[in-house]
Amino acid sequence: MKQIFALFLLTIVLAMPTLAQAQLLAPPQDATAAASGPQPIDRIVAVVEDDVILQSELNEAVAAIQQQYAGQQGQLPPIDVLRRQVLDRLILMKLQLQRADDQGIRVSDSDVDQAVQNVAAQNKMTPDQLRGAVEQSGLSFDAFRQQLHDQLVVQKLHQSVVHDSVSVTDSEINNLLNSPNYKSGEVHLAHIQISIPSGASAQDIQAAQKKAEQALAAIKGGMNFKAAAIRFSDAADALDGGDLGWRRVDEVPPAFVDTIDSMKPGEVSGILHGPTGFHILQLIAEREQSKQMVTEFHARQILIRPSELVSQAQAEQKARDLYNKLVNKHADFAKLAKDNSNDDTTANNGGDMGWFQQGDWGTLIGQKVADLKDGEISQPFQSEAGWHILQRLGTRSTDMTTQLARDQARQAIGNRKADQAYDDFLRDLRSSSYVKILVPELEDTNNTDNKVSS
Repeated sequence: MKQIFALFLLTIVLAMPTLAQAQLLAPPQDATAAASGPQPIDRIVAVVEDDVILQSELNEAVAAIQQQYAGQQGQLPPIDVLRRQVLDRLILMKLQLQRADDQGIRVSDSDVDQAVQNVAAQNKMTPDQLRGAVEQSGLSFDAFRQQLHDQLVVQKLHQSVVHDSVSVTDSEINNLLNSPNYKSGEVHLAHIQISIPSGASAQDIQAAQKKAEQALAAIKGGMNFKAAAIRFSDAADALDGGDLGWRRVDEVPPAFVDTIDSMKPGEVSGILHGPTGFHILQLIAEREQSKQMVTEFHARQILIRPSELVSQAQAEQKARDLYNKLVNKHADFAKLAKDNSNDDTTANNGGDMGWFQQGDWGTLIGQKVADLKDGEISQPFQSEAGWHILQRLGTRSTDMTTQLARDQARQAIGNRKADQAYDDFLRDLRSSSYVKILVPELEDTNNTDNKVSS
């Protein structure tokens, strides 16, 4: 829920004083004049398919970014560039919500309730305290819930697009792990992306390259990389300074791996030409991947399920009778399991569950088996499945580095494909949608995606 937490922080700072919002529409004035003078009239700044973006929406979002960088205003681009960047982000959000609606993607009130609880927990608040904090900031709680709702909708849209277009085969995993270019470890990266629109002309590509050259020149001239990302990048994370966080090296697009491998922490790459445009990378830090050791348990179980013929009380009593036979009469566990257990996966094997990690059979069983000693038999306990008796047979520490490497390779390939798939989806969505920016100074002449398309 990292995105939800970030959204909460952004929502709080959206509640800026009215004067701060008005200053984006009119020249600064003293408080008395602001209170008594004419108030700016709201207007439509962009038409996005069958929806619109109002000046007030844009002002609030810009004010939120300015508040987020309070005390670091030098990292923000000029106000006209910032407005265009924020407007583009709002346009993309509108288009995603519209596409999700067309696809029948829905988010229930209970989903939003759960998101509210998660936000509250991450901020060490109760839901009521969160409501108070939101309302004290000047934002209605209904508006806050709506923003959470929209974020969840976009997440579901992302999942839908990725699910339909991304798959990873065992041969792809083997090829990656066996590749001479495969490198383990993790890197912390930041990037600047200058996108090339779908169906770009030679002029479009030249304009994008020129912008990338300006960004690199600014960095070489002493501009902080984060500030340059905010000023020049048009990636979705531009206003976050282009920070990509920690990534395994195998998650980095292959075209960039060799470049990163030759860099030292703090260094900035030259201009790299990728499938979506021009990129500039900064290697912030790197670290080796440590050996992965996990504890595994060997156990067996007897499960007694209630049924139409066996009541809950009868199931419990049967489990307790079997427990007494095991503990007091030293009955054979395997035989009792084979004759009495209702668990189809283990009964014929004398209840043997094999070797497993603590969470593989669920939280409750994992906790119970961890609390036992080798050879010890648990008291009967109840789960949703019925009444269980466990015996822990042994424990071992297993080197899972190889298996985890395969799991991570699968995830890395999947993440890389997912990033590319959703980036392609957004570019196609943007270029194929009707978007009309009604305020000339908000148009980006270097970005053909801002032109009307239908």
